[in-house]
This record gives sequence, structure tokens and C-alpha cells, in this order.
Amino acid sequence: MLGLGESGDEIRAVMADLWKAGCDILTLGQYLSPTRNHFPVMRYWTPNEFITLKEIAFSLGFSWVESGPLVRSSYRSEVPFGQAEA
Repeated sequence: MLGLGESGDEIRAVMADLWKAGCDILTLGQYLSPTRNHFPVMRYWTPNEFITLKEIAFSLGFSWVESGPLVRSSYRSEVPFGQAEA
């Protein structure tokens, strides 16, 4: 979930830490504040930035990456586990 004030360097560092910890699948999506009473969005990441982050994640060795403004943790979760419908 991006958009809460993190920098590109922080995202890359977290991706590297996740990879080193054994994480093999990554989802990156945009935080969207559900109401005015919730934490505000600090930054909207562009679709092209999400593509770049996906490329970085693959270069680190992740086997599956979903990255985009509307991606959520369960987004297409069946695909990397071989459960996609034919």
C-alpha cells in the first residue's frame, strides 16, 4: 500500500528486505483514504511508477508481482498458485 509518505528509496529497501526474508510474491497498490476521518493520501503514485516498481521487484528476484494503483493484496491471487480458470 503506497501513498502514505514513503519514498522510492524506502520502497526499494522494503522490497529487498522482503526478498531476503523469503517473500516471493509481492503486491503493490495505492492507498485510498476511505473517508475524511481516515489518514489522508500523502501522494498518488502514477501508473508508470507502479510499472517501474514492478520491474525493480522482478530484478530483485520476486517470482510474481502485481503492481498498480488499484491492486490489492488479494488481486489475482489465484494466478501465481496455478488456480486460474482456463
